[in-house]
Amino acid sequence: MAKRNQYLIPIILVTSLFFLWALLHNINPILIPHLRKALQLNDTQSSYIDVAVAVAYFVIAIPAGLFMHKFGYKKGIITGLVLYVIGALLVIPAASSRDYVFFLTAFFIIASGATFLETVANPYISVLGDKDTSEQRLNFAQSFNGVGAFLAPIVGGQVILSGIEHTPEELSAMTATQLNQYLQYEADSVKIPYLIIAGVVALLILLFLAVKLPEVKADDSELHGAPSSFSVKVLRHKHLSWAVFAQLLYVGAQVGIGSFFIRYAKFVADVNEKDAAFIWGSIAMVGFMVGRFVGTFLMRYIKAAKLLSLYSVISILLLIVSVAFEGSVALYALAVVPFFMSIMFPTIFALGIKGLGEETKIASSFLVMAIIGGAIIPTIMGYISDQTGSIQVAYIVPILCFLFILYFGIKGHRISTETR
Repeated sequence: MAKRNQYLIPIILVTSLFFLWALLHNINPILIPHLRKALQLNDTQSSYIDVAVAVAYFVIAIPAGLFMHKFGYKKGIITGLVLYVIGALLVIPAASSRDYVFFLTAFFIIASGATFLETVANPYISVLGDKDTSEQRLNFAQSFNGVGAFLAPIVGGQVILSGIEHTPEELSAMTATQLNQYLQYEADSVKIPYLIIAGVVALLILLFLAVKLPEVKADDSELHGAPSSFSVKVLRHKHLSWAVFAQLLYVGAQVGIGSFFIRYAKFVADVNEKDAAFIWGSIAMVGFMVGRFVGTFLMRYIKAAKLLSLYSVISILLLIVSVAFEGSVALYALAVVPFFMSIMFPTIFALGIKGLGEETKIASSFLVMAIIGGAIIPTIMGYISDQTGSIQVAYIVPILCFLFILYFGIKGHRISTETR
């Protein structure tokens, strides 16, 4: 009981971090159209916001893991929070100057901080307590990521978007002074939200500095041989290698399903973009949030790997309906998929690092790097859509992703006595 109480405050504080990277990822659908308008960007240029975030995750994950390996969990968390604050504060002068490169630099720094936090927080939650309930504990913490995913676009839309949309003809009719004032007004709307974000994260820094976090040493008893140095050699553990690939496919499937949903809704059911966005927010993202809490509860009775396998099968069946049928049946089948995707990231993560002892830290870096799948799989889906003229056909790609995740849940997660 004393040990459990020792972990209570650290678990609460670390769980709060999961909201921060949810905020980063899920406010982008608001920022992309907003900055496209405020900075007069084209579609390709506005997509660089997502690119800046994805590149940060890919580039910073290994340095974050190295830092954590050398200096421990607490310093890794504080470093991530400091980077997050710096990036959030840089958004303010970026807005004043309306310099897109400045904005991208700020978002890259915020994402770098989030990469530190995600690289540290996922394995730290896993080792803060009984190793037999690590998947349940991580899913519970990730549930607050789901809350962030639900709240970020709603709150962001209210405080950032002005609702003012001028046609190109109206803009061209403005004087240079009027146009500059309008564009500056739009750009300035991000200042207060990011100032508040910086203030909240700064408060978290003070809390983490004030609280003593246990520097838990992971159990090496399940490792075969001595723990290796902090290197790519950690991938000799087959269950980790499979987990990294499964995570890449999962993140790619998740991003792809969401990114093309509005276009898919128009294609299969002739639903306009506003109604499609409402369906995505009110059904898919609420389902994603609720699914994390439900999944955490079910793991008290069903082993994590079995639940992952079951949810993979259900996701595959729903996607088959989405590809094979049209109309509301296909649309709502797809909208339900996020409920069953909800447990996948934290469950794959927890199963991937299981039994790795002190190698958990470098393993975490590779699993976070796998988020680059969010740039790869949607690109493949987009290419298929362009070549076939059907966004519906492109949803075959997530089916293939979930088939591999099913394999991981059935067999790939098992800790082997042999290493590569």
